This record gives sequence, structure tokens and C-alpha cells, in this order.
Amino acid sequence: MKIHFIINPKSGRKGALRLLPVIEEFSRTYKLSSTIALTQGPGHATTLAREAVNQGFERIVAVGGDGTMNEVAQALLHQNSALGLLPCGSGNGLARFLKLPTSPIEALKIATSKNSYIKKIDTGSVNGLPFFNVMGLGLDADVSRRFNLLPKRGLPSYTKAAIQAFIGRKTEHCDIQCDGNAYPLDILLISIANSNQYGNGAIIAPNALVDDGLLDLIAIKPIGIMGALSLASKLFAGTIDKSVFVKRIEGRRFNIQRAQPGLIHTDGESHDTGALVKVEIISSSLRIAC
Repeated sequence: MKIHFIINPKSGRKGALRLLPVIEEFSRTYKLSSTIALTQGPGHATTLAREAVNQGFERIVAVGGDGTMNEVAQALLHQNSALGLLPCGSGNGLARFLKLPTSPIEALKIATSKNSYIKKIDTGSVNGLPFFNVMGLGLDADVSRRFNLLPKRGLPSYTKAAIQAFIGRKTEHCDIQCDGNAYPLDILLISIANSNQYGNGAIIAPNALVDDGLLDLIAIKPIGIMGALSLASKLFAGTIDKSVFVKRIEGRRFNIQRAQPGLIHTDGESHDTGALVKVEIISSSLRIAC
């Protein structure tokens, strides 16, 4: 089996490049037919993965966080090549949902083995941009923007970005259409989840599954500091959907009309987009080694 590793050197708090010698030694030990490429900037992982698909690689392993996973997975949609994950980012939401090991060696065994279970999962699309774990708008997107500007990665930096974004929070009115139903809401943020978590055990959509043909929309209504502290505890307890400040909507397609254009994020990467945010699920569109 031909295996191609794509490493994002800037992923994670310690940097994914530290895993290069681990991957090289693992490949020699297990006599893998493998090659390695390093990304050089945004979007490069998608180009590298697309080239690997065209060259007949059967397993393409993303070495990095959710952003790296997103870029690699974009090239694997509806392809026979399967995605492998060596998670070493700040959150690793999809990898955690799939219960992939945190040990690099154990993760490598799953990512590269012929005997790994190849699971078909759903993916999402928002205004034409793919996402595989979670997308969001409002405060959710502002946190991602702030976090991506920080020099250090990891949960402490994410917490810092979240506090800064909350201090400057704004309420938006959104008209949400889902599968023929209308939901006018004033929101602080909206997350639309394929898996159940952002990463680091922050469970934003406790009922979400990656293979049920549905997306989970979690809308958080305007809240103050005490409400935010209560929600934060519920986020890590996996009970955020039980809060009176939360509206959960399950569906295949969402049209979210905002008052004006603004930010969204896809798997933690920020984008400017229009006032109308169109989200849909693409069922069973990605093969991934589990």
C-alpha cells in the first residue's frame, strides 16, 4: 500500500515537525512504501493531497491539527484514497471524536495499516467551503480569528482568545431556515457540527454523529458573564444542549440570513463570507482510517 504523509510544520503547540523523525523511523521499521511532504503555507496541503491522489496513493496521512485535516480531506472527497490522521494540533476535534489514540506510534499504526477499519463519514459544505468537524459564525468565528493570530497554540491560548472575544461580543439576529422550518433567533454564536466537539473535550453538539446524514446546529442566545460560566461548565460536561440559552436544530440543510456579511470558520480556519450562509451535508463522502 502506498502511503503519503503531509506534515504541517506549524501545527500544534510543539510543532508537528518534531514528528518527522518518528514517522521516518516508523516507516523503516514497518517497511512502509511511503513518502513525506511538508506544507509551505495555507492551501498547500490540499495541493499536495490532490497530487498524491492522482499518483495513486491509497492512504494519505494528515500530520497536524483540524486545519491540516481539513485541507488534506478536501482533496479526498469522493475518492478511493483514504485519510489517515496523526493528530498533533491544538484541538484535534475529529480525531478525538473518532477516539484515535494520542500516542504518535499508536496513531501511526491505525493511519497506515491495511487492516484498519475504513469508515465512510459525512462532510459539510458552507457557501462552497468544505468542513469535516465544525463550522461556526458569530462569537465562534471571532474566537477562531483571534486564536489564529496568537503566536502560541494549545488550550491556554484558545481560552485567552475566547475570553477576549466574549468581552467584545455582539448579538446578531439570524433567520434560520432548515428543511422547510423557520427559526428567527437572536444569537451570540452558531456552531454547525458534524462531530460532537471542537476538540480538547469541549462537546458543543453532544448528539452529533459523523455518519447519520445530519448536521447539528447549536445556537447560543445572548448571555452575560454568569451565563457564560455556566455554559462553559456544560460544554466540557457534554450537556450544553440542556441549557435554556441553547437552541438545537438537526437537519440536512440550513440557510442562515444575517444582517450583513461577516466571518465564519471552517474547522477553525476563518473566512469572510456573505450575509447569507448556506450549509449542507454531503453524506458518506470521505473515507477515513479508524
